[in-house]
Amino acid sequence: MFFKKNKNDKSKTVEITDQNFNELIMNANVPVLLDLWAPWCGPCQMIGPLVDELAEDFEGRALIGKVNVDSNPKISEMFGIKSIPTLIFMQRDEMVQRFSGLVPKPNMAEILEELILERNKVL
Repeated sequence: MFFKKNKNDKSKTVEITDQNFNELIMNANVPVLLDLWAPWCGPCQMIGPLVDELAEDFEGRALIGKVNVDSNPKISEMFGIKSIPTLIFMQRDEMVQRFSGLVPKPNMAEILEELILERNKVL
């Protein structure tokens, strides 16, 4: 199996909306990974569980959020989203990396680890 099932049904990922984006993302004190997705998107359904695992793995060290592009057009417009899934990595309210399509979990984890190390050097 490519991903483990969470022991609890409560995901550690944060639902990011047009309404809470500024409060949660722009003021984040940790690196951020945003998964822009839609319920009808097959590849999004494949990457979603990996993002959920990362949220558990990086709890307290990074903020992992999901943005439903159908329900949050302002965020989609802000980032110029043309295809999904799109993963956006942010540090200090700036986008530092962006990927469209499927990205392996180890690659996402490596980017987050690098952002955490970079953040810790600044602090």
